[in-house]
Amino acid sequence: MTLYYIYFSLTVTFLDMDLCLTLLLICLCSLGTTNAEVAEDHSIPLISLNTSQPIEEGESQGTPEPTTLNETTVTATSDLPTANKTSPDEEKGDSCQAISRSPDTKQTITAAIQRLGMQLLQNLETTPEQPNVIISPLSISLALSQLALGAKNETEELLMYHLHENSVPCYHESLRHVLMQLRNSDVQIATRMFLRQGFKGKQEFVNESLRYYDSEPAIVESLQQINEWVENATEGKMMDFLSFLPPNLLLMLINAVYFKGEWKARFDPNFTSKGVFYLDDLHLVDVDMMDDTKHQLSLLMDSELEAQVARFPFTKDMSLLVIMPESGRVNVSLLSSHLNISNLYERLPKERAVQVKVPKFKLEYSQELQEVLTKLGLGEVFLNPNLGGIADGPLLVSSVMHKSGMEINEDGARAAAATTTIISRASNPIFHLSQPFFFVLMDDVTHIPIFMGVINNPNPGAPVLQRGDVGSKDKVGFPADKNHMGSVEFNPK
Repeated sequence: MTLYYIYFSLTVTFLDMDLCLTLLLICLCSLGTTNAEVAEDHSIPLISLNTSQPIEEGESQGTPEPTTLNETTVTATSDLPTANKTSPDEEKGDSCQAISRSPDTKQTITAAIQRLGMQLLQNLETTPEQPNVIISPLSISLALSQLALGAKNETEELLMYHLHENSVPCYHESLRHVLMQLRNSDVQIATRMFLRQGFKGKQEFVNESLRYYDSEPAIVESLQQINEWVENATEGKMMDFLSFLPPNLLLMLINAVYFKGEWKARFDPNFTSKGVFYLDDLHLVDVDMMDDTKHQLSLLMDSELEAQVARFPFTKDMSLLVIMPESGRVNVSLLSSHLNISNLYERLPKERAVQVKVPKFKLEYSQELQEVLTKLGLGEVFLNPNLGGIADGPLLVSSVMHKSGMEINEDGARAAAATTTIISRASNPIFHLSQPFFFVLMDDVTHIPIFMGVINNPNPGAPVLQRGDVGSKDKVGFPADKNHMGSVEFNPK
């Protein structure tokens, strides 16, 4: 019996002024590759995996050369997956269709994705090199859901529990319906399954990946083929995604999600000027600060959260939700214990004119997620999972890599923005985003959090400056207010 190992990688990045994108990459490979071999190139999100048994003698140890299509056990043709798409959920007929379209199901899936995002944020750590945390709960949920298609018995139950606490019948069909709703907005999702020629995978897994996640199969022919797919899926924003193919590659699932939107109320570039962003009580950095004296947004003071909440709308059913605690300290664990994003969303008042200052920035974040997923209770997936739905033989997920980024400018945003709040006695309230903040990029219809995170420093490459004495004026000419200087409790290393 031939044994295999799985490489699982998740990346998120936003590389354009109006772009948020997520890349999900899952590779199923033959045994024989070591961590050191794959780790030679740190510029790509490729991480090798292991199994407990050696590979059969005679199995190739290198990246397989492509052969002809008709030799593939799971044939990657456009009509094959549609030939037999019957699944347990589908066999339930109208009952499953009705469940997947019910408002209660949509709310349950939305809450589950929100919960997973907050759990991840609570357990992720910042470093001096990476002071900001940006993740895509949607992308990570899709990754685990697609993996669950190939999981069996206890492993499937474990994944389903962490995805939705076993509260959603017909889960994959229900998630497919939510994805269809998201595709009607400015969120676009592209998926593809690349198969090694001759890979003896399960046809049902290929069929269901197509049915639920639109992941069409194709034969792996070359590194250039995969990089070109990524480049096309991201509208040319990510080039040369991989520098080499993992040795003994059997299966690669790629999911690219991106958002390209514009502010409903744009910022005038003529009013963008140098400002400051307060890192903590003593330190600040220079930033380009966008300014608008009458910016239309929803603004709320939430007494339970003890925070100001603002919603910056985009043109098509998407919004940037910003939460700023009164104390100026963003404690994710404390925040998550009181935060119901959908409920908060519904309580926001109508838009009004607000004087705002928003930092203009472009950031990136990358993190290995195996440790944090293990903390959440998914350690079995990395130790001894049953992934017999993908292929015969012991399979092991040994690593999950997440890479993300965001950008905000006068036209729109990639994944975030938000927060420093001061209420003024003037006719228009003032909302200055000049200290650490929590954000969620939301779909207005489904309330799915596409991206969320905490930004501690929007300009990490800039010199850190000393804050002046309390009561003095800062560089942009308004009084320094110690009550609104932020420091973030975010598990720094």
